[in-house]
Amino acid sequence: MSKIFMHASDFSQAFANHPQLGKRIVVVGTTGAGKTTLARRISQRLAIPYIELDATFWGPNWTSVPTEVFHMRTAQALNGDAWIVDGNYGTVRDITWGQANSIIWLDFSLAVILARLFRRTMQRLIQQEELWHGNRERWQIHFFSRDSLFLWALRTYHRRRVEYPVLFRQPEYAHLNVIHLRSPQDADAWLAGLCTNPLQK
Repeated sequence: MSKIFMHASDFSQAFANHPQLGKRIVVVGTTGAGKTTLARRISQRLAIPYIELDATFWGPNWTSVPTEVFHMRTAQALNGDAWIVDGNYGTVRDITWGQANSIIWLDFSLAVILARLFRRTMQRLIQQEELWHGNRERWQIHFFSRDSLFLWALRTYHRRRVEYPVLFRQPEYAHLNVIHLRSPQDADAWLAGLCTNPLQK
């Protein structure tokens, strides 16, 4: 199965020309790009289960679970014929990417990502939104510490833009179709085309 890098000009025929999107999809991209939002929307459109890796990785009080537990939980969560998962965790990439049919890469500009991350973080802080296992974002951690989400986005943004194209070409991921979305407008256009076409394996 060949790799497919789909850009804005391809969206109107996305499913007609590329039915191999499949029923197992991974959404990746820098923190704040909108992976969770897009994955949930695709889950609803295609009526397939949505799995959030953050929910399996984090325990109470922002403590991460041991690697072997994370690996086991992820394997159990993906024990099905159809799913969509979001997250960049390299420790379970052998499971997520290895079993997926397609990767959706949200490769937005850094300005867009930081703006989205700011809006999301402010909303969560103000509303005291519970994320996973009682965890909530905190001013002192997610804004003003070495663990700041903004620092993390800055540290990983360019690294992922270099890393992902290299990974896509690795033999173990040669089976994947790569859908490369470069802006929120591209993502909206692709999703609009998706909702009018049946999912095919």
